[in-house]
Amino acid sequence: MSELPLAKVLLLSLGSIDDATKNLLKKYHAHLYCHSGKLDFIFNDQCMACKSGQFLFWFADSRWDVMEVSKDFKASVLLVEKNFLIDNVPDQGWSINAQLHSRVHPVKDINTKAEKEKILNNFNWLLLRFQETDHRFYEEALKLQMRLFILEMWHSFANEYERRRHSLQTGTLYEQFINLLQQHCLTKREVQFYANELNITPKYLNYLCKIHSDRTASDWIHGHAKERIILLLQNRHLNVAEIAEEMQFSSTSFFTRYVKKLLGQTPTDFRKRLG
Repeated sequence: MSELPLAKVLLLSLGSIDDATKNLLKKYHAHLYCHSGKLDFIFNDQCMACKSGQFLFWFADSRWDVMEVSKDFKASVLLVEKNFLIDNVPDQGWSINAQLHSRVHPVKDINTKAEKEKILNNFNWLLLRFQETDHRFYEEALKLQMRLFILEMWHSFANEYERRRHSLQTGTLYEQFINLLQQHCLTKREVQFYANELNITPKYLNYLCKIHSDRTASDWIHGHAKERIILLLQNRHLNVAEIAEEMQFSSTSFFTRYVKKLLGQTPTDFRKRLG
């Protein structure tokens, strides 16, 4: 396909994915419903597939690449400009959990015809609102439609998210640690806290992490904190002091030092690079 101009919202029907399409998909947050066939891809160094009746979500600038597209592949893809989506997230707490979940599990099963129709209707409603430029309250209506779209997507996949979280709660100690991280790492950044929650010693928690992932518990904690900090800094509606308070740092300066240690730059410098 030829290069399309950047817009806040695009809706495509795909039967193949060439280099131009791939470049476009990487510029946007991509919501894909597969009608038929299969798409094999690499996501964060893992081989994955999206088959007929499944939904796939990629964040803009995610690490993925297409391996193979079947001859009968057909998909509807809604593309949303990255800042437009991030700036209109209706609930920051759910946003962080949903985004981190999607970074690990980008493919979702769509089990009923009603679910499929709702997803495709949501695609069309957002596109139609974007195209209705003569609306007297165009910008306000478009932003509200974006927020409604996000809420509808969260609603569609909330049960799967909760089911996966429950399976972790009843799983091994290591799996329970990962689940605790997803719940608490916004404010809890000490190995001792998680060891206490699991009724084990910090030394044993590190041992479990090393044998399962070759990473220490501290690596996991700071890795999750880093992801959340990046998501919060991308939200232009929060200033640095509010983020520091949200993460329960004792002061903005302490938060700034922590961010510089994790990201190699201060929160202000990070935001400047975002543009």
